Amino acid sequence: MKNTMMINGYRALIQYDPDIEMFRGEFIGLNGGADFYAADIEGLKKEGETSLQVFLDMCAEDGVEPLKSFSGKFNIRVPPELHAEIVQAAAAEGKSLNQWVIQALEREAHA
Repeated sequence: MKNTMMINGYRALIQYDPDIEMFRGEFIGLNGGADFYAADIEGLKKEGETSLQVFLDMCAEDGVEPLKSFSGKFNIRVPPELHAEIVQAAAAEGKSLNQWVIQALEREAHA
């Protein structure tokens, strides 16, 4: 995934903040916020490890699961024309709409 970094098995989104001329990392998929800042990659790794450990320690102390849980269901709104096109594309491949969308999302998520 672009603009992400794995730190101790957790993924963080990395963005450059031109106002402070530093990189900002924010862990994604957690039950709360855990962010960190540094001027370079090595600093991001170090600060990310520290921020993550503080977050995990707080979760353990409070008895909170650190990772968000996901149901596997979400609603999406698309223009009617696109809806028709993807139904046709799925049918042409002998797939249900759900199967087709899952495969498209997997492709994009792993690109």
